[in-house]
Amino acid sequence: MLDHFAEELRLARATSGMSQTALAEALSYWGALVAKVETCERRPSLDFARRCDAVFGSDGRFERIQRRISRETVVPWFRDWAGIEQDATALRTFEPLYVPGLLQTEGYARGVLAGAGLFAKDEIEQQVTARLDRQGILTRDRPPLLSVVIDEYVLRRRVGGPEVMREQVQHLVKLGSALPRVRIQVVPLSAGAYAGLDGPFVIATSPTGEDVVYLDGQRHGQVIDRADYVQQMVEVWESIRGEALSQQQSLDLMAEVAETWT
Repeated sequence: MLDHFAEELRLARATSGMSQTALAEALSYWGALVAKVETCERRPSLDFARRCDAVFGSDGRFERIQRRISRETVVPWFRDWAGIEQDATALRTFEPLYVPGLLQTEGYARGVLAGAGLFAKDEIEQQVTARLDRQGILTRDRPPLLSVVIDEYVLRRRVGGPEVMREQVQHLVKLGSALPRVRIQVVPLSAGAYAGLDGPFVIATSPTGEDVVYLDGQRHGQVIDRADYVQQMVEVWESIRGEALSQQQSLDLMAEVAETWT
C-alpha cells in the first residue's frame, strides 16, 4: 500500500503537470517530504493524504490508501480491531493501567512504546505515527461516541517524565471539555477493589447496532462477538461506571493531578 500511494501520487502530479516543488507549495509541505513519499522513504500522514485529495480533487482516494497503510503498520494482533474501531459508532473503553491509545499525546505514546522495550527505534516511531493517525476518528464529521473510564492510578503512573505526564493529563482535560462526543471518567483510588481490576477492554458498537469486545494482552489481542460474552462485558462496564466519578468531578480531578506533575 505504501508503494501504491507513491505511485498514485507520482501519477496525479504528472497528470496535473506539477513539479515536486509546486506540489509541496500547494500542500504546504516541504519539497523534500514530497520526494521521500514518492520514493517510499516516508510514510504519508493522514493530513498529507487529505491535502493531496484536496489539491487533486481525488474524492478521498489518497486518504483511503493512507488508512490502509496505517492498518498495515500497526502490530499484527491489532489489525482486525483497528478496522472495527474505525467503523464503530460508539466505543466504551476501560483502562486501569495507562491512557488509552485514542487519547494519548505523542510524547506519552512514545514513552509507553519505548518503555516496553519490545520495539526498535524506527519501529517505535512507526507505531507512534499509526497510533496518532487512529485518533482522527475523534474529529471526523461523524465521530463515534467515545466513553472512557480510567483508574486514577493511570493519572499518577509516571510515563516519559513529569513534563510528558503534565501534558498528557492536561490533554485529557481538554478532550473531555472540548469534544462533546468524548466522555472521560475516573475511578478514584478510594474505590478499593472493583470489577475493573481484572483488566482493560473495549466494547465497540457497529453501524448495524451489534456490539463486539476487544481484549488486549501483552503480545496479542482478541476480538469476541459471542452474544453471551458481550452481554457479560456490558454488565462489567456498567459496574465499573458505577464506581467512577461524574464527568465534571473527573475533569476536576484530572486538572488537579496535572498540577502535581511539575
